[in-house]
Amino acid sequence: MDMRNCRQERFMPERNWLALNAGICVLAIVLSSTAAAAQATPPPAVSVAKVGSRVVTETSDFIGRVTAIDKVDIVARVPGFIEERKFVEGQNVKTGDLLFRIEQATYKAAVEQQRANLAKAKATEANAKLQLERAKELVRNQNISQATLDQRAADEAAAQANVMEAEALLNQAQINLGYTEIRSPIAGRIGLGSFTEGNLVQPSSGKLATIVRQDPIYVIFQVSERDVLEYRRRVAESTDKNPHVTVHLKLANGRAYQHVATSNFIDVQVDPNTDTVAVRAEVANPDNILIPSGIVGVTVERGAPKSVLVIPQAAVQLDQAGSYVLVVDQASKVEQRRITTGIEQGRDIVVADGLREGELIIVEGIQKVRPGQVVASTIVPGR
Repeated sequence: MDMRNCRQERFMPERNWLALNAGICVLAIVLSSTAAAAQATPPPAVSVAKVGSRVVTETSDFIGRVTAIDKVDIVARVPGFIEERKFVEGQNVKTGDLLFRIEQATYKAAVEQQRANLAKAKATEANAKLQLERAKELVRNQNISQATLDQRAADEAAAQANVMEAEALLNQAQINLGYTEIRSPIAGRIGLGSFTEGNLVQPSSGKLATIVRQDPIYVIFQVSERDVLEYRRRVAESTDKNPHVTVHLKLANGRAYQHVATSNFIDVQVDPNTDTVAVRAEVANPDNILIPSGIVGVTVERGAPKSVLVIPQAAVQLDQAGSYVLVVDQASKVEQRRITTGIEQGRDIVVADGLREGELIIVEGIQKVRPGQVVASTIVPGR
């Protein structure tokens, strides 16, 4: 046997043993470095906010429609051609302002004719009265019969009736003449005119224009029967028996309306088509910002202001068990806390139960941590 081969077979196990020892040493060094690195990793950084308190008023939101308190459709009450139109569309008018004038010549002539008829009737009445007085004298001397006297008395009564009729016809003619001047029955803002000068109008022509009173103005919105019952319960339990509630409005562009409305009417029946009750509020509208038939957002105060706990909505998490937040305790450990939320207040939300004022809750970095873990927290400025 070759001696070199024998020497190689004898030393192979020793080399393997040295390789194994070297591998174990390397593995021990790697594990030691990993453990050291783990011990040196800092706790995750999170942003926290303090649970604060705020005085808030519970509210409910609805959709309302603006309605004019007074609205009048102007119509012609006598036929005729429009002689003048005395307004500018969109302008404010006062009670009694002249809007249209219908040609008056025919109606003035009718008045004069009735005056003449009245004068004639009065003359006839005066003559009948004289004839009656003469007949009374003659019947005493037995120069005429009693039947003649009775006839004279009847003629005098008929003459009086003719005077009354003529006076009524004159009055009617004067009224018709007055109808040729169409005046505003209310103060408000006038809309588009349907007819211009020279057009023939009559009662069947429809509206000539529309006037609405816009200040103050109504907002009507629908609430559920449950809302009405809750409102009446609050009024019954409150020391303040004022039945009116404060209403805030939001315009179509999302901006809050500067004037506050007050409810003044709740309908006496439920609409069977919607199962809702109409509520009406009155609000000042000096700048005519609210337009009749427009849509506005309605926020109704549901009671007196009270102090409540609020937290950022970003801190609230939701799972199958409900809402919760992650609280950082004094030892910088994370704790999961179940809460009961209330109404939203802008970017915040009211917390009815589960937290105490001043506690720290995580608002940023929630996904990086878990309950029981130590964290490095930074309070968000302004919270």
